[in-house]
Amino acid sequence: MQENINKVIIVGGGTAGWMCAAYLTQAVGSHVVLQLIESDEISTIGVGEATIPPINNFNVALGIDENEFIRATQATFKLGIQFKNWGAVGDSYIHGFGSMGQNTGFIGFQHYWLKMQQAGKVDSIDDYSINLLACHHNKFRRATSEIKNSPLEDIGHAFHFDAGLYARFLRAYAEKKGVIRTEGRIESVQQHPETGFVTSVTLRNGDVHEADLFVDCSGFHGLLIEKTLQTGYDDWSHWLPMNRAWAVPCESVSPLTPYTRSTAHSAGWQWRIPLQHRTGNGHVFCSDYMSEDEARAVLLANLDGKALAEPRLIKFTTGKRKQFWNKNVVAIGLASGFMEPLESTSIHLIQKGISRLGAFFPDKGFSQVDIDEFNRQSVIEFEQIRDFIILHYHATRRNDSPFWNRVRTMDIPDSLRRKIALFESNGRIFRENEELFTWVSWLQVMHGQGIRAQGYHPLVDTKSEEMIEKMMADVKRVMQGVVGIMPSHEEFIAQNCKAPPMPM
Repeated sequence: MQENINKVIIVGGGTAGWMCAAYLTQAVGSHVVLQLIESDEISTIGVGEATIPPINNFNVALGIDENEFIRATQATFKLGIQFKNWGAVGDSYIHGFGSMGQNTGFIGFQHYWLKMQQAGKVDSIDDYSINLLACHHNKFRRATSEIKNSPLEDIGHAFHFDAGLYARFLRAYAEKKGVIRTEGRIESVQQHPETGFVTSVTLRNGDVHEADLFVDCSGFHGLLIEKTLQTGYDDWSHWLPMNRAWAVPCESVSPLTPYTRSTAHSAGWQWRIPLQHRTGNGHVFCSDYMSEDEARAVLLANLDGKALAEPRLIKFTTGKRKQFWNKNVVAIGLASGFMEPLESTSIHLIQKGISRLGAFFPDKGFSQVDIDEFNRQSVIEFEQIRDFIILHYHATRRNDSPFWNRVRTMDIPDSLRRKIALFESNGRIFRENEELFTWVSWLQVMHGQGIRAQGYHPLVDTKSEEMIEKMMADVKRVMQGVVGIMPSHEEFIAQNCKAPPMPM
């Protein structure tokens, strides 16, 4: 008979810690004691305010009411990310969620669009995505299946929210379910003398807390996974050289856009995340090409409204731990690695790490086969997202600064090189190992940043050009009609999930 886990300690709160606590209490119920240790002395990073659609699966799994969640976190809806000045200064495109076009059976819709685009017979790709059109018109509504075969079924949405309020919301959820919160700073970590497994942590006040399994949500410094177990770190800064970010909130402005904005500057990029009560802003940059003072000035000069606080500097190294699970410690969130927030994947990686822990939840035997598979899957996921982010930097025509000259001409992973080559030849995009980003995402970013397919799937030519033209026109007409009757983003929030004013 296997000996089951009796107690889990989560080290660290914030978004990662409380997401983990909320999920695990739902998964293990009262069969396992769950304790979260966090110190009020240690601040959280709190920049992960933009998400992607899989977060809806997390909320559904927890039984969270979406309107209640939005009101509690001052959230808004997100249909995609606008990229400005990435392919070239003055360029702009949107990477939208959801599907594109219509189901065309054996041959993907993008190949029909590519044929017409190469013949000069269609307009922007945005005309064939309800998410993209809604972004351009600041419209929003949730997906619905009430009207069959309608683009309304295909709307994909995520959220912008206040990360601090989100952690508070999940803390209330988790504590109500029985999670034990202990306030205190960990002074030392004890290990088994033979196995090296973590056995307990000791707080500054002398209290000792033991557990069978430890989840490290302690942020960049990785108290357990790195400081204690010395797991090691894979540095990816040769591909993603960003190593600093200034973050600052500013006053909210109208219209309330249903998308995140990423604006490229001379040595990095600036995020804009609209919430109900404020706008989140940050400037991610490489200190090899821009000083901290200059980067701060660039950020403050490009705000929509009055800054509501002093900018805060965050230092990081893009990469990942050499093992996400080492002995009886699982790293989640920033303790596991850092992927810059260009495609809003930070909270998603927390979510996937937690759900993967649920799938591989151990007994006290801690099967090494299970741990190895957990790590293998985690590495694949990180590398796939890494490649997608590298694409944004490498696929540029910008030559206006040393930074852009570096990333435009740098060597890239073979896995990404194959993706680009396949698209450039005949517009082929293949999704590998259930990777996060689908062909819709790869198409929008590659085409949006100037990579052009030279051909398309040859079997497209089995349909007449007139038939394809009619299909494209029909899709465009239906998309425009549906978006035309959608409420504005602000109207939808006001009618369904307006948050109360924040206390002064």
